[in-house]
Amino acid sequence: MALEDAKTQVDMAFTRRDPRGLAFENAFGGATSFLRRRYTKDLTGVDLAVTGVPFDQAVTHRPGTRFGPRAIREASALQAFDAPWGWGYDPLSELTVVDYGDLAFDYADVPAFPAALTAHVAGILAAGAGSVVLGGDHFITLPILRAYADRFGPVSLLHFDAHSDTWADDDMARIDHGTFLYKAAKLGLVDPATSVQVGIRTDNPDTMGFNILPARAVHEAGPSETAARIRAILGDRPVYLTFDIDALDPAFAPGTGTPVWGGLASWQAAAILRDLAGIDLKGGDVVEVSPPYDTTGATAIAGAHVAMEIVALYGWTRRAG
Repeated sequence: MALEDAKTQVDMAFTRRDPRGLAFENAFGGATSFLRRRYTKDLTGVDLAVTGVPFDQAVTHRPGTRFGPRAIREASALQAFDAPWGWGYDPLSELTVVDYGDLAFDYADVPAFPAALTAHVAGILAAGAGSVVLGGDHFITLPILRAYADRFGPVSLLHFDAHSDTWADDDMARIDHGTFLYKAAKLGLVDPATSVQVGIRTDNPDTMGFNILPARAVHEAGPSETAARIRAILGDRPVYLTFDIDALDPAFAPGTGTPVWGGLASWQAAAILRDLAGIDLKGGDVVEVSPPYDTTGATAIAGAHVAMEIVALYGWTRRAG
Protein backbone atom coordinates (compact mmCIF):
# COMPACT_ATOMS: atom_id res chain seq x y z
CA MET A 1 0.00 0.00 0.00
CA ALA A 2 2.81 2.39 0.80
CA LEU A 3 4.35 1.93 -2.65
CA GLU A 4 1.03 2.58 -4.33
CA ASP A 5 0.44 5.68 -2.24
CA ALA A 6 3.92 7.00 -3.07
CA LYS A 7 2.87 7.22 -6.72
CA THR A 8 0.16 9.75 -5.97
CA GLN A 9 0.94 11.44 -2.66
CA VAL A 10 2.76 14.75 -2.89
CA ASP A 11 2.79 18.02 -0.94
CA MET A 12 0.72 16.48 1.84
CA ALA A 13 1.50 19.50 3.98
CA PHE A 14 -1.23 21.12 1.87
CA THR A 15 -3.11 18.32 0.10
CA ARG A 16 -3.76 15.97 3.03
CA ARG A 17 -7.50 15.58 3.69
CA ASP A 18 -7.46 13.18 6.63
CA PRO A 19 -5.35 14.72 9.42
CA ARG A 20 -4.61 11.26 10.82
CA GLY A 21 -2.50 8.48 9.40
CA LEU A 22 0.99 7.96 8.05
CA ALA A 23 2.35 9.57 4.89
CA PHE A 24 4.15 7.87 2.03
CA GLU A 25 5.18 10.65 -0.33
CA ASN A 26 8.81 10.57 -1.36
CA ALA A 27 11.03 11.70 1.49
CA PHE A 28 13.21 13.65 -0.92
CA GLY A 29 10.39 15.70 -2.45
CA GLY A 30 7.30 17.69 -1.64
CA ALA A 31 6.59 20.54 0.73
CA THR A 32 8.13 19.96 4.14
CA SER A 33 5.96 20.04 7.22
CA PHE A 34 6.63 18.17 10.44
CA LEU A 35 6.05 14.47 9.69
CA ARG A 36 4.05 15.51 6.59
CA ARG A 37 1.27 16.80 8.82
CA ARG A 38 -1.15 19.33 7.37
CA TYR A 39 -0.31 23.01 7.76
CA THR A 40 -3.27 24.75 9.35
CA LYS A 41 -4.23 27.54 11.70
CA ASP A 42 -7.55 25.84 12.45
CA LEU A 43 -7.19 23.98 15.75
CA THR A 44 -10.73 22.59 15.84
CA GLY A 45 -10.51 18.98 17.02
CA VAL A 46 -6.69 19.07 17.11
CA ASP A 47 -4.91 17.08 19.81
CA LEU A 48 -1.40 18.40 19.27
CA ALA A 49 -0.03 21.38 17.37
CA VAL A 50 3.60 21.43 16.25
CA THR A 51 4.95 24.94 15.86
CA GLY A 52 8.31 26.47 15.05
CA VAL A 53 10.00 29.37 16.84
CA PRO A 54 12.98 30.51 14.72
CA PHE A 55 14.57 32.74 17.37
CA ASP A 56 18.26 32.80 18.30
CA GLN A 57 18.92 36.32 19.61
CA ALA A 58 19.56 35.01 23.15
CA VAL A 59 22.61 32.81 22.52
CA THR A 60 25.88 33.17 24.41
CA HIS A 61 28.06 31.50 21.77
CA ARG A 62 27.33 30.27 18.24
CA PRO A 63 24.10 31.47 16.55
CA GLY A 64 22.12 29.62 13.91
CA THR A 65 19.21 28.01 15.74
CA ARG A 66 16.79 30.28 13.91
CA PHE A 67 17.17 27.73 11.12
CA GLY A 68 16.37 24.84 13.48
CA PRO A 69 12.62 24.51 12.87
CA ARG A 70 13.08 24.29 9.11
CA ALA A 71 15.85 21.70 9.43
CA ILE A 72 13.90 19.57 11.91
CA ARG A 73 10.87 19.56 9.63
CA GLU A 74 12.98 18.47 6.68
CA ALA A 75 14.65 15.71 8.69
CA SER A 76 11.28 14.48 9.94
CA ALA A 77 10.32 13.46 6.39
CA LEU A 78 12.36 10.31 7.03
CA GLN A 79 10.02 9.31 9.85
CA ALA A 80 6.62 9.89 8.25
CA PHE A 81 6.30 6.35 6.82
CA ASP A 82 6.18 4.33 10.04
CA ALA A 83 4.92 4.36 13.60
CA PRO A 84 7.73 5.24 16.03
CA TRP A 85 9.80 2.22 16.96
CA GLY A 86 9.25 0.62 20.34
CA TRP A 87 5.99 2.30 21.33
CA GLY A 88 3.54 -0.33 20.17
CA TYR A 89 1.09 2.21 18.78
CA ASP A 90 0.94 4.85 16.07
CA PRO A 91 0.28 8.32 17.51
CA LEU A 92 -0.10 9.78 14.02
CA SER A 93 -3.11 7.53 13.41
CA GLU A 94 -4.65 7.84 16.88
CA LEU A 95 -4.15 11.58 17.39
CA THR A 96 -4.89 14.59 15.25
CA VAL A 97 -1.48 16.24 14.93
CA VAL A 98 -1.05 19.33 12.77
CA ASP A 99 1.78 21.65 11.80
CA TYR A 100 0.73 25.06 13.08
CA GLY A 101 3.52 26.83 11.23
CA ASP A 102 5.96 29.25 12.83
CA LEU A 103 5.54 32.12 15.25
CA ALA A 104 5.49 35.47 13.46
CA PHE A 105 7.53 38.14 15.22
CA ASP A 106 9.53 41.27 14.50
CA TYR A 107 13.18 40.19 14.61
CA ALA A 108 14.20 43.81 15.22
CA ASP A 109 11.95 44.21 18.26
CA VAL A 110 13.51 41.67 20.57
CA PRO A 111 11.89 43.02 23.79
CA ALA A 112 8.44 42.28 22.29
CA PHE A 113 9.32 38.68 21.48
CA PRO A 114 8.57 36.97 24.84
CA ALA A 115 4.99 38.24 25.05
CA ALA A 116 4.37 37.30 21.41
CA LEU A 117 5.50 33.73 22.05
CA THR A 118 3.48 33.40 25.26
CA ALA A 119 0.36 34.55 23.42
CA HIS A 120 1.09 32.18 20.53
CA VAL A 121 1.30 29.11 22.79
CA ALA A 122 -1.59 30.30 24.98
CA GLY A 123 -3.77 30.33 21.88
CA ILE A 124 -2.91 26.70 21.18
CA LEU A 125 -3.70 25.68 24.76
CA ALA A 126 -6.95 27.66 24.79
CA ALA A 127 -8.09 25.63 21.78
CA GLY A 128 -7.66 22.46 23.85
CA ALA A 129 -4.53 21.22 22.10
CA GLY A 130 -1.04 20.59 23.42
CA SER A 131 2.05 22.05 21.80
CA VAL A 132 5.36 20.68 20.57
CA VAL A 133 7.68 23.58 19.83
CA LEU A 134 10.67 23.39 17.50
CA GLY A 135 13.36 25.93 18.44
CA GLY A 136 15.14 28.19 18.35
CA ASP A 137 17.46 28.80 21.30
CA HIS A 138 16.61 27.75 24.84
CA PHE A 139 15.31 31.14 25.94
CA ILE A 140 12.06 30.30 24.15
CA THR A 141 11.12 27.85 26.90
CA LEU A 142 10.57 30.68 29.40
CA PRO A 143 7.71 32.38 27.49
CA ILE A 144 6.26 28.95 26.74
CA LEU A 145 6.29 28.06 30.44
CA ARG A 146 4.38 31.25 31.20
CA ALA A 147 1.55 30.02 28.98
CA TYR A 148 1.61 26.54 30.53
CA ALA A 149 1.69 27.83 34.10
CA ASP A 150 -1.24 30.14 33.34
CA ARG A 151 -3.24 27.11 32.26
CA PHE A 152 -2.02 24.32 34.56
CA GLY A 153 -0.35 26.11 37.45
CA PRO A 154 3.34 25.54 38.22
CA VAL A 155 4.45 22.51 36.22
CA SER A 156 7.08 19.87 36.86
CA LEU A 157 9.85 20.38 34.35
CA LEU A 158 11.66 17.48 32.70
CA HIS A 159 14.80 19.14 31.38
CA PHE A 160 17.41 17.39 29.21
CA ASP A 161 20.51 19.55 28.84
CA ALA A 162 24.28 19.81 29.21
CA HIS A 163 23.72 23.04 31.17
CA SER A 164 21.52 23.80 34.16
CA ASP A 165 20.44 27.20 32.75
CA THR A 166 19.95 28.45 36.30
CA TRP A 167 22.68 31.06 36.35
CA ALA A 168 21.52 33.98 38.49
CA ASP A 169 19.85 36.84 36.64
CA ASP A 170 17.30 38.96 38.50
CA ASP A 171 16.72 41.32 35.58
CA MET A 172 13.59 39.67 34.25
CA ALA A 173 13.72 41.82 31.11
CA ARG A 174 17.03 40.29 29.97
CA ILE A 175 16.74 37.72 27.21
CA ASP A 176 19.37 35.01 27.75
CA HIS A 177 19.19 31.30 26.98
CA GLY A 178 21.40 30.46 29.97
CA THR A 179 19.12 31.96 32.62
CA PHE A 180 15.66 30.91 31.50
CA LEU A 181 15.22 28.32 34.23
CA TYR A 182 16.48 30.60 37.01
CA LYS A 183 13.74 33.02 36.01
CA ALA A 184 11.11 30.31 35.60
CA ALA A 185 11.80 29.16 39.17
CA LYS A 186 11.84 32.70 40.57
CA LEU A 187 8.55 33.47 38.82
CA GLY A 188 6.90 30.30 40.16
CA LEU A 189 6.30 28.81 36.72
CA VAL A 190 7.90 25.48 37.66
CA ASP A 191 8.18 23.45 40.85
CA PRO A 192 11.88 22.64 41.37
CA ALA A 193 11.19 19.95 44.00
CA THR A 194 9.25 17.86 41.48
CA SER A 195 11.37 18.75 38.45
CA VAL A 196 14.44 16.94 37.15
CA GLN A 197 17.42 17.88 34.99
CA VAL A 198 19.02 15.09 32.99
CA GLY A 199 22.47 15.03 31.36
CA ILE A 200 23.97 18.04 33.17
CA ARG A 201 27.76 18.28 32.82
CA THR A 202 28.71 21.93 33.37
CA ASP A 203 29.41 23.47 36.76
CA ASN A 204 26.80 25.58 38.52
CA PRO A 205 26.81 25.03 42.32
CA ASP A 206 23.41 26.65 42.95
CA THR A 207 20.88 24.00 41.97
CA MET A 208 17.89 26.12 43.10
CA GLY A 209 16.34 22.94 44.48
CA PHE A 210 16.11 21.12 41.15
CA ASN A 211 16.79 17.38 41.12
CA ILE A 212 19.83 16.70 38.94
CA LEU A 213 20.81 13.49 37.18
CA PRO A 214 24.23 14.33 35.69
CA ALA A 215 25.38 12.72 32.46
CA ARG A 216 27.80 10.44 34.30
CA ALA A 217 25.02 9.22 36.61
CA VAL A 218 22.95 8.35 33.54
CA HIS A 219 25.86 6.46 31.99
CA GLU A 220 26.47 4.49 35.18
CA ALA A 221 22.82 3.79 36.07
CA GLY A 222 21.60 3.08 32.54
CA PRO A 223 18.41 4.25 30.82
CA SER A 224 15.93 2.03 32.70
CA GLU A 225 17.09 3.09 36.16
CA THR A 226 17.33 6.72 35.02
CA ALA A 227 13.76 6.65 33.76
CA ALA A 228 12.60 5.10 37.05
CA ARG A 229 14.29 7.91 39.00
CA ILE A 230 12.68 10.52 36.77
CA ARG A 231 9.22 9.00 37.17
CA ALA A 232 9.62 8.94 40.96
CA ILE A 233 10.46 12.65 40.98
CA LEU A 234 7.70 13.72 38.58
CA GLY A 235 4.99 11.61 40.17
CA ASP A 236 1.55 12.28 38.72
CA ARG A 237 1.99 16.03 38.35
CA PRO A 238 1.54 17.93 35.06
CA VAL A 239 4.85 17.83 33.19
CA TYR A 240 6.47 20.00 30.57
CA LEU A 241 9.45 18.48 28.72
CA THR A 242 12.23 20.63 27.29
CA PHE A 243 15.04 18.94 25.38
CA ASP A 244 18.15 20.93 24.58
CA ILE A 245 19.87 18.97 21.83
CA ASP A 246 23.23 19.53 23.54
CA ALA A 247 22.09 17.01 26.14
CA LEU A 248 23.41 14.60 23.52
CA ASP A 249 27.16 14.20 23.18
CA PRO A 250 28.65 16.21 20.27
CA ALA A 251 29.40 12.88 18.59
CA PHE A 252 25.64 12.50 18.10
CA ALA A 253 24.60 16.17 17.85
CA PRO A 254 27.45 18.43 16.73
CA GLY A 255 25.18 21.12 15.28
CA THR A 256 24.54 23.19 18.37
CA GLY A 257 25.79 26.42 19.87
CA THR A 258 27.41 25.25 23.11
CA PRO A 259 28.53 21.60 22.71
CA VAL A 260 29.95 19.78 25.75
CA TRP A 261 31.67 16.38 25.68
CA GLY A 262 30.54 13.45 27.83
CA GLY A 263 26.86 13.70 26.97
CA LEU A 264 24.09 11.21 26.36
CA ALA A 265 24.19 8.87 23.41
CA SER A 266 21.16 9.01 21.16
CA TRP A 267 20.20 5.44 22.11
CA GLN A 268 20.22 6.40 25.79
CA ALA A 269 17.92 9.35 25.19
CA ALA A 270 15.56 7.22 23.11
CA ALA A 271 15.35 4.50 25.76
CA ILE A 272 14.78 6.96 28.60
CA LEU A 273 12.00 8.76 26.76
CA ARG A 274 10.21 5.53 25.87
CA ASP A 275 10.44 4.29 29.45
CA LEU A 276 8.63 7.44 30.60
CA ALA A 277 5.36 6.42 28.94
CA GLY A 278 2.48 7.31 31.23
CA ILE A 279 3.76 10.57 32.70
CA ASP A 280 1.23 13.40 32.56
CA LEU A 281 2.91 15.25 29.72
CA LYS A 282 1.22 18.50 28.75
CA GLY A 283 3.66 19.62 26.05
CA GLY A 284 7.29 19.98 25.13
CA ASP A 285 9.99 21.50 22.98
CA VAL A 286 13.24 20.67 21.19
CA VAL A 287 15.74 23.52 21.12
CA GLU A 288 19.28 24.54 20.12
CA VAL A 289 19.50 22.68 16.79
CA SER A 290 21.89 24.87 14.76
CA PRO A 291 22.07 23.76 11.11
CA PRO A 292 25.13 25.89 10.20
CA TYR A 293 27.21 23.57 12.41
CA ASP A 294 25.36 20.41 11.39
CA THR A 295 27.34 19.36 8.35
CA THR A 296 25.88 15.84 8.11
CA GLY A 297 22.33 16.65 9.24
CA ALA A 298 22.72 14.33 12.23
CA THR A 299 21.64 16.96 14.74
CA ALA A 300 18.46 17.82 12.86
CA ILE A 301 17.69 14.11 12.57
CA ALA A 302 18.16 13.73 16.33
CA GLY A 303 15.92 16.74 16.92
CA ALA A 304 13.20 15.28 14.72
CA HIS A 305 13.35 11.98 16.59
CA VAL A 306 13.13 13.73 19.96
CA ALA A 307 10.09 15.66 18.75
CA MET A 308 8.48 12.41 17.59
CA GLU A 309 9.11 10.88 21.01
CA ILE A 310 7.40 13.88 22.63
CA VAL A 311 4.41 13.29 20.35
CA ALA A 312 4.34 9.62 21.37
CA LEU A 313 4.64 10.47 25.06
CA TYR A 314 1.84 13.01 24.79
CA GLY A 315 -0.40 10.53 23.01
CA TRP A 316 0.27 7.60 25.35
CA THR A 317 -2.21 8.71 28.02
CA ARG A 318 -4.69 9.95 25.41
CA ARG A 319 -4.75 7.00 23.03
CA ALA A 320 -8.00 5.29 22.16
CA GLY A 321 -8.67 2.27 24.36
